[in-house]
Amino acid sequence: MKQNELRSPAGSKHKRKRVGRGLGSGHGTYSCRGLKGQKSRSGGGVRPLFEGGQNPLAKRLPYKRGFTNIFRTEYAIVNVDRLNVFPEGEEVTPEVLVSAGILKGLRDPIKILGQGELTHHLVVKANKFSQTAKNKIEGAGGRAEVII
Repeated sequence: MKQNELRSPAGSKHKRKRVGRGLGSGHGTYSCRGLKGQKSRSGGGVRPLFEGGQNPLAKRLPYKRGFTNIFRTEYAIVNVDRLNVFPEGEEVTPEVLVSAGILKGLRDPIKILGQGELTHHLVVKANKFSQTAKNKIEGAGGRAEVII
C-alpha cells in the first residue's frame, strides 16, 4: 500500500452543513431554526438546566445542590491490618510507610483506621487515629503517638 492510495473508511467524513445559503441548498430561508421564537434568534436560547420556568431540579431537591467544605482536610488512610508487614517492636513513621510501599507519598496527613487485626506490638506515629485503631494498637501492646 502506498501513501497516495490511503482512503478514509466509508462514512467517516461528512460534509459541513452550510445554512442560510439559498433555497436550493435545502437549508435556506429559516436556516434550520424553525419559525419565530427565542431559539430562532441570534444569541437566543436558555441557559443549561433551565426548565421553562418550572422550579429546576437543583432547587426542588435540596440534597442535589450539595456543599463543598473548602477547608476540609484530606487524609491518606492506612488500616491497622496493613501494619502487620513490619517486624515486632518497630517504630512506624510516615517515612517508613512510604518506603514500605503502603503510601505513595507524604503529600497528605496520615490517619490510621481500625479495619483488621494487629498481631504484634508496634510504635505507630501518625497525624490522626480512629478510636478503634488506637484500641487495637494498644491492645496488641503497642503505642499510638500523634504527630503534628
